[in-house]
Amino acid sequence: MRKIESFGFAAIAVFAAVFASGSATAQSRVSVYAHSLAPDVPSPQIIVDRMLELANLKSGETVYDLGCGDGRVLVTAVERFHAKAVGVELSDRVYKRAMARMASLGLQNQVKIIHGDLLETDLSPADVVTIYLMTTSNESLRPRLEKYLKPGARVVSHDFMVPGWKPLLAERTEADSHDHMIYLYMMPPVKK
Repeated sequence: MRKIESFGFAAIAVFAAVFASGSATAQSRVSVYAHSLAPDVPSPQIIVDRMLELANLKSGETVYDLGCGDGRVLVTAVERFHAKAVGVELSDRVYKRAMARMASLGLQNQVKIIHGDLLETDLSPADVVTIYLMTTSNESLRPRLEKYLKPGARVVSHDFMVPGWKPLLAERTEADSHDHMIYLYMMPPVKK
């Protein structure tokens, strides 16, 4: 999660706009987090599975989970899809929790977690990028994705679109009695 330097009425207006542009179901599940690119809210496992299925993640490919939280995307990528997995997490507390989880599952040698800012991370090795960030965060991330991802790389976003990109697929999936949206993009993205 990336810290925002100042907080006030302008920040409240920005986050109000974020939630206005996200899906209604996402708005109902996520409160306004003014100091991060996204709240620490895990994607339900059924959504994680579906995101990686829609990305057509193949054995040996590399998936980057930006804002990896507890590492469930990483675990699923390694265990179910036999892919390489890299997570990026800014929060020290969340990073330590994810590292402890990888160790408890014996995956510390198969999963790499970068303790750092996803807006400063080299994404060029990624075949698939998964994100559960807010719309404005996706907009901030978009130039890096466009610059560093190779043609054919896939970006899968949970609940929030990437502004300026047209998804190849938008799928509504129910999990935990809520509707979720999954957006699939392919590089180079198709501009609106």
